[in-house]
Amino acid sequence: MGPMRKTAFVAGALYLITFVAGIPPAAVLLRPVLDNPQYIVSAGADGQVLFGAFLDLINALACIGTAVALFSVVRRQHEGFALGFVTTRMFEAAVIVVGVLSLMTVVALRQTGVAAGDEASLLPIGQALVAVRDSAHLLGPGVIPGLNAALLGYLMYRSRLVPRVIPAIGLIGAPLFLVGASASLLGVNEQTSVFSAIGFVPIALWELSLGLWLTFKGFNPSAPILAGAPGESPSAQPSTPPPPTQHGTRKASSRVAVHKENWQARLPWLRKGTQTFTPATPASAATHPETKGNAT
Repeated sequence: MGPMRKTAFVAGALYLITFVAGIPPAAVLLRPVLDNPQYIVSAGADGQVLFGAFLDLINALACIGTAVALFSVVRRQHEGFALGFVTTRMFEAAVIVVGVLSLMTVVALRQTGVAAGDEASLLPIGQALVAVRDSAHLLGPGVIPGLNAALLGYLMYRSRLVPRVIPAIGLIGAPLFLVGASASLLGVNEQTSVFSAIGFVPIALWELSLGLWLTFKGFNPSAPILAGAPGESPSAQPSTPPPPTQHGTRKASSRVAVHKENWQARLPWLRKGTQTFTPATPASAATHPETKGNAT
């Protein structure tokens, strides 16, 4: 398994962890504290709530992990969009942690306050902390996934790291999700309405399909931004010409000699210029006295 395949596997596995750790708390585990306004002063399922808060914390850490794992790859396509994806993912994780701290505080105050007999004073505090968690969930997982889908979907679509149909789902769902989330923030729409579900379904499908593809298939080795990356298949590497053989070198030398002879045949002065000239020495003049007489 090469470095890029490991990166894809880690990113895909972390995306799947966000599903496994994010759905149970919102659907089942946190319902006692979220649905009961008097939870802080009544007998509550503290173990169940704490386990749900723990899964939310795992979800936040997995969000950060997906951004860190993919940044080194998608930055080759567009560093600005890649940095924006990391920023929004970390912001989503931070908001989730705020909600986790609120619920853990509710459980801690319920355990200490009930024993001291402070039910009346704890009731508004518990409701306020639950309201903080609801607002954090509305702002974090309720809005930021749309921005994540727009940024990462663009990078994946342009880079061809995965089949284009997968990021296309995210790019289609991102504006729908953001419109529904904005309406929920403004109080004109409920998060559980049909209008919100229209934007939620493609975003969930985009993240799930991306996680499954990266986990079991990995990046497309023929993607342009992976050309020359270590650990990729030889087909993705730029081919280098083979070294010249002895036969090829001999043929090139013979062609150069033929061209030289042709030019020498056309230009006699070039042929004469190639002959070496040896000047006469005193010894040679003595051996040929007729040369000396002609000179005088």
